[in-house]
Amino acid sequence: MIQKEPPSLIPGMRLDDLLSELRVRLEAVLATRDRVHALLDAVVSIGSDLDLETVLRRIVETATTLVDAGYGALGVIGEENTLIQFVPVGLSEEEIARIEHWPHGLGLLGLLIKEPQTLRMGDLSQHPESYGFPPGHPPMGSFLGVPIRGREEVFGNLYLTEKREGGEFDEEDEAIATALATAAGVAIENARLYEESRRREMWLQASSEVTTSLLSGAEPQEVLTLMGRRAREMANADIVMIMIPDGAREVLRVVIADGLAAEHLAQVEFSVTGSLAGRAFLSGEPIMVTDLGDTDMPATIVDHLGAGPTAAVPLGAAGAVRGVLTLGKRPGRIPFSSTELRTLHSFAGQAAVALELAEAREDAERLGLLEDRDRIAKDLHDVVIQRLFAVAMTLMSIVRFVEHPEASGRLQRGIDELDETIRQIRSTIFALQMSHEAAVPSLRARIVELVENARGHLGFMPGLRMEGRLDNEVPAPVAEHLLAVLREALSNIVRHAKASRADVFTEVTDDRLALIVHDNGVGLSGDSGRSGLRNLQDRATQLGGSFEAESSPDGGTRLTWRVPLD
Repeated sequence: MIQKEPPSLIPGMRLDDLLSELRVRLEAVLATRDRVHALLDAVVSIGSDLDLETVLRRIVETATTLVDAGYGALGVIGEENTLIQFVPVGLSEEEIARIEHWPHGLGLLGLLIKEPQTLRMGDLSQHPESYGFPPGHPPMGSFLGVPIRGREEVFGNLYLTEKREGGEFDEEDEAIATALATAAGVAIENARLYEESRRREMWLQASSEVTTSLLSGAEPQEVLTLMGRRAREMANADIVMIMIPDGAREVLRVVIADGLAAEHLAQVEFSVTGSLAGRAFLSGEPIMVTDLGDTDMPATIVDHLGAGPTAAVPLGAAGAVRGVLTLGKRPGRIPFSSTELRTLHSFAGQAAVALELAEAREDAERLGLLEDRDRIAKDLHDVVIQRLFAVAMTLMSIVRFVEHPEASGRLQRGIDELDETIRQIRSTIFALQMSHEAAVPSLRARIVELVENARGHLGFMPGLRMEGRLDNEVPAPVAEHLLAVLREALSNIVRHAKASRADVFTEVTDDRLALIVHDNGVGLSGDSGRSGLRNLQDRATQLGGSFEAESSPDGGTRLTWRVPLD
């Protein structure tokens, strides 16, 4: 009997191996399909948003998910081949707070900026260009860097580190990151074009609003407030300040503030020397920095906003700058571009126009006021005084025909009142014709102020009469002496006279200035009373004039102080 051999197990074993290999390959295909689908979804996702800052963060988040990286970041390259913005993903707020500063674009990151090409390695610390991490930065090993291009321009680099489960990034990860970077370049370019289009539309709308405000005669404060708000919106800034120089052009004072912490910035001052705003004010050119030092910003701004990207734009051309428009952003945001600076500089020129129009309007109003004063003075001189003088002359001509003594006395007193009225009108004419400067009080105004201030101490209002061109003929040094004499004379009445009435009379003739102060008090009291008036005598002697102090026949004291005006 022939015994059969058992069936061979080799074909079955081969089939199992083939099936296992097929399953692995199918799983790889499915995984690749899933990653391709995820990549396509990511491309659609990052291309669906047109806000640039949102697009940047979405790119990093998507990349870390697709290649299974622990950390990711996107570095934006500035005009001088440095990192002007760093968008991290994967770090907690506590870890971010421990980092002393973000990378500046040195070492390995700088190599990717100088040579924009894909870089993949198992341990980035082993690369010759490795520069290390900033203090407080967590350690990282595996690394994948991919440049992001748009229209042949390198916008920045995508950095991915720490492959999960301790692995290294492979060729498939590199291919996916490269594909994502290509789509990201298109999305960034679209966001940029949208931002530029939006900015131009806002600029045209804002220019139209400001022009309408200027032509409608709006107040400068209203126009500047509108311009500051629109400038902040156009530049997507967090704070805007409009600064105007003081009279000496040594300090820039904030007159308009809008945005974060704006309510704390009223009247904050910046020195023209040494500050960013001062540099723009002196040069007449816009200036931008990516990270403003704390010393150049008020503590209120630093506390609420930080010291991030800042731009200072002069209001007006070089040599005729009337102020500075300053804009700021929070730390970590994209700095202002050169295109934004040019747009803001052009827009800020309208603020200079607003200030010029305001000055021209004030000058026109001042000129109109002076013309009205001249017209009133001319009418008073040519019409009113002449008619009063004619009435006085008529009354004087009929006095001799009045035989009744009481009637004659009343008529004479009426003539004297007319003379006094004519003198007061002439004094008013001189006051109307004088040159007024709002910043420098006139001599007449200072005399009135002294007399009015004495009222509270005396208990009554002294009489005051001023004649002649006090504000035009009296030199400044003589005016200071006059005010000092009047101040001391009134003080003596308060302390010693026990008066119930006082009169002050100042007069300017062709070559002399006179001050007469008369009261109805107790009069002079021997040497003690005269010793207190020695200072008034010294002032008169110093100016080549004279001083007299005497008791009046009807009681009280009469002080007469005269000095030449040569």
